[in-house]
Amino acid sequence: MNLKHSKQRDSIKAFLATRKDHPTADVVYRNVRESFPNISLGTVYRNLTLLADIGEIARIRVGDSVDHFDYDTSPHYHFVCSECGCVMDLNIPMTEHLSKAAQKNFKGEIEGQVTYFYGRCNNCLSKN
Repeated sequence: MNLKHSKQRDSIKAFLATRKDHPTADVVYRNVRESFPNISLGTVYRNLTLLADIGEIARIRVGDSVDHFDYDTSPHYHFVCSECGCVMDLNIPMTEHLSKAAQKNFKGEIEGQVTYFYGRCNNCLSKN
């Protein structure tokens, strides 16, 4: 896809590249607005959606009715804290075992998987 160059889009990608916490559009907006005071939340949403649609970033939906965004588009697992809602990468190797097991009992074609691990993060555990 041949996109017109956008400094705002570049700024959004640059911000996401610095983050490992999978921010929401609101967090991206608040931070990108420091460089582009006139940027609108709608512009941020449109650019995040575009970047996710063309595969330059990943959109993550973990069941909290808010999209989270990840600069790392490589296959990897995520952990979601059931207390504070943070989303973070899990540093474990991906396995094809689950997809292969699912394919054995499924007559269609499995093209991929999304797996989230849930629990309480270290920060929440240390508060209690």
